[in-house]
Amino acid sequence: MNAVTVVGAGLAGSEAAYQLAIRGIPVRLIEMKPKKMTPAHVSPYFAELVCSNSLRSGSRTNAVGLLKYELALMKSVVMEAVGQTRVAAGGAVAVDRQRFSDFITHAVRSHPLITVVCEQAATIPAEGRVIIATGPLTDGALYEQIRDFFGGNGYLSFFDASAPLIDVHSVDMEKTYFASRYDKGDADYINCPLEKDEYLAFWRSLCSAEEAPVHEFEDARVFEGCMPVEVMARRGHDTLCFGPLKPRGLKDPKTGKEPYAVVQLRRDNADGSIYNLVGFQTHLR
Repeated sequence: MNAVTVVGAGLAGSEAAYQLAIRGIPVRLIEMKPKKMTPAHVSPYFAELVCSNSLRSGSRTNAVGLLKYELALMKSVVMEAVGQTRVAAGGAVAVDRQRFSDFITHAVRSHPLITVVCEQAATIPAEGRVIIATGPLTDGALYEQIRDFFGGNGYLSFFDASAPLIDVHSVDMEKTYFASRYDKGDADYINCPLEKDEYLAFWRSLCSAEEAPVHEFEDARVFEGCMPVEVMARRGHDTLCFGPLKPRGLKDPKTGKEPYAVVQLRRDNADGSIYNLVGFQTHLR
């Protein structure tokens, strides 16, 4: 059987290569790491998570949770990695990002039907069946071929934002509490309650804070599904209270009431030494 060529070993490319291989189809996987990195990547491993460590809900009662269940039934390598590297996150699915990438890299590289070629694909391979999974930072001649195939620009956009990480020892546990929203799942999130005056002071500072300059590889627009927190704040003083800072279902056990707003911290690694600010992807300096 002729090999299928997969270009790119991110989440999509790694999964595509693995799915073909476990069905007996040989794969030639072309990945430029670690010889060359994109501006957004720092790890030499496959399936690197460059923003949040959360894959969203794990419940089968909604679309994203049901999709994960279906992927697991199909022996998804991504879901196998989730099972091996998952960290406590209440009803959400979150992983230790380093261990997650390590697992997928080993699973893909060790499969006998997958041959990994460490080079940058200059063009779309002319022969055989090909899957292009190079992502929005594709550049050079390969980008131009993709652009020409679709008849113009505007098909690849990269929206850059950083996900702030917190050393758990810097959190004053006397002022916070562990809980999951509406008591769904275990009480895995550290919740930082804000009174109205505290929230408004934070909101004003967020709206006037200095943003980092847009790099040449970024799109100046925003992706509505993963919006920088400062952009969300500028849409109105209560926007965050209906978004990542919503207090619904997070009663403070000290008062028995819901705070005006809540900043949630979710575990980012297996040993619980690092947490991230949930929904706080940002483009600020």
